[in-house]
Amino acid sequence: MTRSAGSAAPGAGAAGRFDAIVIGAGIVGAACARRLAESGMKVLVLEREPAPATHSTGRSAAGIRVQFSEAVNVLLSAASLAEYRDMPEASYCPVGYLFFVPPEQWPAHLHGYELQRALGMPVEKLTGEQAARIVPARVDDIAGATWCPTDGILDPHGITMAFLAQAKRLGATLKLNAPVEAIVGAGSAAAPRWQVLTPAGEFEAPVLVNCAGAWAGQVGALAGLRVPVGPARRIVFATGPRPQEAVYPLTVDAGTGFWFRSEGPRIIFGLSNPEDTGFEEGIDWPWLETVYPIAVDRFPWFETLDLDRKASWWGYYEVTPDHQPLVGPMPGAPGWFNACGFSGHGVQQAAAIGRVVAAQVRGDTPFVDVSSLAIERFSGSGAPAKRESLIV
Repeated sequence: MTRSAGSAAPGAGAAGRFDAIVIGAGIVGAACARRLAESGMKVLVLEREPAPATHSTGRSAAGIRVQFSEAVNVLLSAASLAEYRDMPEASYCPVGYLFFVPPEQWPAHLHGYELQRALGMPVEKLTGEQAARIVPARVDDIAGATWCPTDGILDPHGITMAFLAQAKRLGATLKLNAPVEAIVGAGSAAAPRWQVLTPAGEFEAPVLVNCAGAWAGQVGALAGLRVPVGPARRIVFATGPRPQEAVYPLTVDAGTGFWFRSEGPRIIFGLSNPEDTGFEEGIDWPWLETVYPIAVDRFPWFETLDLDRKASWWGYYEVTPDHQPLVGPMPGAPGWFNACGFSGHGVQQAAAIGRVVAAQVRGDTPFVDVSSLAIERFSGSGAPAKRESLIV
């Protein structure tokens, strides 16, 4: 175990001692902290910002769905949804997800649909015309659609704060304004110890959980570890308020990746720019020149909507090379666990991931098999993960 060159090692004698340190107080970090504290561990959560849920969590489009092409993602989202349904703070609203699918994608999409049905998900297969009765659309080049009425939207901030409150009631400590400046691995494989230096103090624990979102790669690098997670900027455009004629589900034009949904009296919408990686900040307004014609082509009524620049926003996806998360222990770094790289699905899967990580830390078998999400898939020593095809 190593530390970054030029970093001063935290003084072990002065460090606050914990059973587990969770880096990142977004929804995934909060979920992990809650379940670790529930397991009887003394937990510290470190957050670089002055408040939790500041980045990807607080700026997400807040959707949750079970419509995925890979079983592990279906199961993680379904388990999280079951938990969110019973949380008043989640404000779960089953508006549904609707996918319009072109002919070239229909066979693979059908395979995903059949998988979802086999796993007990209430997903329906529709014709383009049937889908257009839910959301008006041009469907002359659509092979079919899928619809899940229990997919919906949530309050990610409310969930995060509830998880953190539960963790704190169980003895966890949350430190804000505490960016990690150095990490030193000490101890041995049988008795690991991670020392973490922040402006808020020096801390150590035998377990470290990397939930740093778009910064997870940087956190790994502080310890001399390669964690292949980086940022990708996403823009959420918002229309002006409109007459409340309809509430639109989260609707996806699968051929282009364009999506939209109702947000109160507005519609929010977006389209991922695959070239927009790195820590770019602010709204990329020129990107709207690409997004708008795509929207109008599939949904001609979009031409009647006004844009509200002040209501639009931006944030980061935390992405891996295959758009699948990293979940599990770090090879060669005993006591280090990753729970990051969710590529836009962190809110959807956080509740389940908290349970999974806590089980891994205890040495138990997780209730969902996440072996396909292990980091070894990028080193050639593990089985390569199948790429999730339903990325929005």
